[in-house]
Amino acid sequence: MPTINIVQAVNQALKEEMRRDDRIVVLGEDVGRDGGVFRATEGLYDEFGPERVMDTPLAESGIIGTAIGMAIYGLNPVPEIQFLDFIYPAFDQIVTNLAKLRYRSGGQYSCHLVVRAPYGGGIKGGHYHSQSSEAYFTHTAGLKVVIPSDPYDTKGLLLSSLRDPDPIIFLEPKRIYRAVKGEIPEGEFSVPIGKAKIAREGRDVSIFAYGAMLHVALEAAEAAKKNGVEAEVIDLRTLVPLDIDLVLASVQKTGRVIIVHEAPKTSGFGAEISAQIAERAIEYLKGPILRVTGYDTPFPYTLEEYYLPSVPRVLKAIDKIMQY
Repeated sequence: MPTINIVQAVNQALKEEMRRDDRIVVLGEDVGRDGGVFRATEGLYDEFGPERVMDTPLAESGIIGTAIGMAIYGLNPVPEIQFLDFIYPAFDQIVTNLAKLRYRSGGQYSCHLVVRAPYGGGIKGGHYHSQSSEAYFTHTAGLKVVIPSDPYDTKGLLLSSLRDPDPIIFLEPKRIYRAVKGEIPEGEFSVPIGKAKIAREGRDVSIFAYGAMLHVALEAAEAAKKNGVEAEVIDLRTLVPLDIDLVLASVQKTGRVIIVHEAPKTSGFGAEISAQIAERAIEYLKGPILRVTGYDTPFPYTLEEYYLPSVPRVLKAIDKIMQY
């Protein structure tokens, strides 16, 4: 099986699906001749031409508004927002129009499209190129939110997203765009939306993570093993819909919970996971639910390594919950 990185997985999924479905169009800033700022759309313009791969002005509201119009008229647009931090001018289009068109039209329009955006820190991009604002979209009924953590899931989840009838926010962890590689099977495959996976089996504590933080959690779990702690690591993969069944099954097995994400702690998605666990499985808990997250500050430039959750911070949480 070929070994590729996450950027290549995105590129493969788009190419293969565009060959299969001529309704798919890609649009965004520099996605055409340049192949995108991270080269995720490289080669698409040459193969599919300017009618299906469209460079747009620097106008996120226009990008998403145009994509919504395309979707209503039967196309399957894939708008790229160059960095998730730039999505806010299009926020009204997404939460007021895109997420609600099916409901407002009584089911006449499904308005299927996939909004792709790199998210998160780890590239020294400063506070306008490093934010993790996924919680804004998980709070919006009508949207699905998908965040892969490795090349296999990136390709499989993107293929599933491109075929899903609902609007999807597909967030790609740019910190590990090229740092994480994996084998991809030849031939068609997909990964179901709404299904988490056990990335590491364990019995003592459950660590829930997604995106780049999954790899921090896995490294911390391996380090904790030296102290006799077997941590189970769950890759959520999809925030909405959340695979609450697997979450609860892991909690019931270990009785201890740590949630890791790089977004700020207050109202981050970890709060939703915590609430659902408290509502449905509090009798299994042997200690408080702990969150290892970014801080409630703007994303810093020079102090990026202190802001982002790290292996030592996760290990500190593991020690705390094991001693409770």
